[in-house]
Amino acid sequence: MNANLTHADILAVRDASRRMVRDLGFMRQTLADTDLSASAVHTIVELGRHGTLTANRLAQILLLEKSSVSRMLARLIERGLVQEATSDADGRSKLLSLTKQGNEMLAEIDRFANLKVGRALHALNGDARIRVVGGLTAYAEALAMARNGGTVEDRAELQIVEGYRSGAIGRIAEMHARYYGRRWGVNAFLEGRVANGVSEFSLRLDRPVNKLWLAVQGDEIVGSVAIDGEDLGEGKAHLRWFIIEDGLRGSGTGRKLLTKAIDFCDEQGFAETHLWTAKGLDVARRLYESFGFVQTKEWVGHQWGPELTEQTFVRRKGAQG
Repeated sequence: MNANLTHADILAVRDASRRMVRDLGFMRQTLADTDLSASAVHTIVELGRHGTLTANRLAQILLLEKSSVSRMLARLIERGLVQEATSDADGRSKLLSLTKQGNEMLAEIDRFANLKVGRALHALNGDARIRVVGGLTAYAEALAMARNGGTVEDRAELQIVEGYRSGAIGRIAEMHARYYGRRWGVNAFLEGRVANGVSEFSLRLDRPVNKLWLAVQGDEIVGSVAIDGEDLGEGKAHLRWFIIEDGLRGSGTGRKLLTKAIDFCDEQGFAETHLWTAKGLDVARRLYESFGFVQTKEWVGHQWGPELTEQTFVRRKGAQG
């Protein structure tokens, strides 16, 4: 057990978990404003997420006995919400999927759940919202690891690697779109612009003033940062696409990435390093300031969809926070 873990921590999480279970309706016989049981609702959500599943795989996901899943599936099939088809790869296996009626039920479940969770998250300020999302994601992963006899330390070691990796363009764009979409509801223009920008930049990585670093865990890209030494000219560096996957916020991964970027800027002798961000990202701002960045400009912009107060930060060579 972690030496820093206290009995009070355990009691606090237990109490919060009980209250969430009650507030989300899991104590009732039916769930999500439907006439379906919790296991049936979860089945519809998982089939919607995966497209098709076998009964065995569904039982593994739901952590239920196969016999219980079989009885529940029979009722969903009888109601016309789920359908079976023979697998092309294995004629003995049946693939489960949602019917048209099942997809309509899924849409109702999503509307109900999104409204309920959205109202709660809306009551939190920006930093608290980010901590909740990242913390719940990490806690869910930790529960799964503990169930399988592992610990957080058993996860693949996180590495900071230099240079392009297959899939980096899509992952960097996805992480930006998900984070800023959840935070401010930005439109598709952001994801497209990030993807186009990273794509163009990746073709210039052979030049010594340009670098890309990726945080990689196992085979998954979970963070990024780049230094573009060309687009601003005049001996200035542009720090771009600094993003961390939600579950790793607060883990020190962001500091590791920025350390690589800033060390490179000083080694290359850039007089200034510039970055663009938005007002309200207080955790990120403190991190930037710890590296010597100072805000130099602020303006209201609309290019991303909602109105945002955008900011420019500048770090001069060798500056310390």
